[in-house]
Amino acid sequence: MRIGLLGTGPWAERVHAPVLADHPAVEFAGVWGRRPEAAEALGAAHGVPGYADLDRLLADVDAVSVALPPSVQPGLAVRAAEAGCHLLLDKPVALTVPDARAVAEAVREHAVASVVFFTVRFGGPQIPWLDEQAARGGWYTGRSDWLGSVFAPGSSSPYAASPWRLEKGSLWDVGPHAVSVLLPVLGDVTQVTAVAGPLDAVHLVLRHAGGASSTLALSLTAPVAAGGTGMELRGEHGVVHLPERGEGPLAALHRALDALRSAAATGEPHPCGADFGLRVVEILAAAERSLAGGGPVEV
Repeated sequence: MRIGLLGTGPWAERVHAPVLADHPAVEFAGVWGRRPEAAEALGAAHGVPGYADLDRLLADVDAVSVALPPSVQPGLAVRAAEAGCHLLLDKPVALTVPDARAVAEAVREHAVASVVFFTVRFGGPQIPWLDEQAARGGWYTGRSDWLGSVFAPGSSSPYAASPWRLEKGSLWDVGPHAVSVLLPVLGDVTQVTAVAGPLDAVHLVLRHAGGASSTLALSLTAPVAAGGTGMELRGEHGVVHLPERGEGPLAALHRALDALRSAAATGEPHPCGADFGLRVVEILAAAERSLAGGGPVEV
């Protein structure tokens, strides 16, 4: 699989480009960015060309790996699908339901494979754990906490200069992660209630189709000493916790690439494909409406 990278920011530089260059079963073919000089520099660092013309890159590759803001990603993902390229997308797929739906429809119309890179869904110990809990069933409640410190005093995060994260906050940055680990275990969401916390913090209560409920705590402004992530389930089998994340995003992205290759070869949609990405956006958009209106919103 020849694959191109769309994006030149910290996420592209620190995660996507090294993995594309290192993965033994893909050929890293080039980089396109909104700043041609940055694409040239990032490509040169990995011995591949930088492209100033997106359509030329799309014509030269079988797939693209997208590391761009969610306001930019949907339009480029649709163009790539129209060019017959398989899609390794970042979360969230988009910041609006119509944009996310356009991506999902393009994937179906042009019969390309898609995988959305929810990092925990591709974690080594997390994959079998989530499968096991989904198979066991009988869950009464769940909790998914994602308390980041990107914008907290003393933070050294390379993503603190991200305009879209500053504008959209934790709901749209870490919210997709929190939702992505609950849905495969507790089932689809039918109702969302959201309450604002301190600074950008948001608390969500989800009602799931199978009758269970879950809560989420999200933040990008938690004190550095208070940050962390976790997931807890309570039900007929007692209390269980998501295994700790002992590895970084590089290993997870390698698995996401393997998942994209498999979906492209078999034609079988991946559980974390564009349709799942759309559903996550629909849930977050409902939470946004709940924050504005002060009550539960049906999804």
